[in-house]
Amino acid sequence: MAMSVGGGGSSRGRGRRGRGGRSAMSEINVTPFVDVMLVLLIIFMVTAPMLAAGVPVDLPDSKADPLDQQQDQITVSIDAQGAVFLDDEQLAPGELTDRLAGLQRGEKPPLVTLRADRVLDWGRVAAVMGELNAAGFKSISLVTNSSSAPQ
Repeated sequence: MAMSVGGGGSSRGRGRRGRGGRSAMSEINVTPFVDVMLVLLIIFMVTAPMLAAGVPVDLPDSKADPLDQQQDQITVSIDAQGAVFLDDEQLAPGELTDRLAGLQRGEKPPLVTLRADRVLDWGRVAAVMGELNAAGFKSISLVTNSSSAPQ
């Protein structure tokens, strides 16, 4: 009595198609997908801080503790020449109040952060804060660089 250990015989039930063909792979290899996702995550983590501040402003230093970030937030920037920006868009003189009046949503106005260049005189910054107050924004956060010793 002889037994056949390997090879020969019928190919049915062994996962083969036709004459010696291989069956389709039924599992997906997710390793390349995970690799691509990790690379994209690193790219977004590196570029996200660069997207936050669009107007180049040399901020003054301060020892103050940072505030928590909020989702509903408006950024007003004043560059070294005194030009006013709403987020990344430069505004004409006197246009800030009109633009901010259209941004009032709901019963509580959004948080306003004011970024002013360190070379500006206090009068220009106070004038922009007055425009913000006239538009109905009573709470304004001033943005500074954190530092151990102010200059």
